[in-house]
Order: sequence, then C-alpha cells, then structure tokens
Amino acid sequence: MYKKLSEIKIGTKVIIRSFENDELYIKLMEMGLIPGEIITIDKIAPFNDPISILVAGYRLSLRINEAEGIIVEEII
Repeated sequence: MYKKLSEIKIGTKVIIRSFENDELYIKLMEMGLIPGEIITIDKIAPFNDPISILVAGYRLSLRINEAEGIIVEEII
C-alpha cells in the first residue's frame, strides 16, 4: 500500500515509488532520492518538521511539505 513519506513512522524502511510534482522530483533527484531507492526514517523533529532520513549511506533532512510529495511503499 502506498503512502506519503510524511505519514511513515521512525525506524520504518520504505521504497520510493513516485513523486507528486515534477519540480520537487528534480530537486530530490539531485539529492539522491530516486524511485526504487530504499530509505529509512531516522528522526522526526517536534511538530513533524523536518524529518531525517537515511538514504544511500547518508542522512538527509526534508521539510514536511517535501515529504508529503514523496510516495513510498513500506518494506515488510
């Protein structure tokens, strides 16, 4: 089942499936976030903004509005 990255809890591994908007896709692709990439939710700041994820061996912080535009699938 697909969800927005902003809905995922700490410690969960997910696969990026798609992006909701092309401008966001280009920005995130430059940071290493591409469809098919496995990421883990590392930390979530108070009020859910920003969130820290682990991707390709490094940590990346995303604002909540960016995380809402990333469609993911949980790995079971």
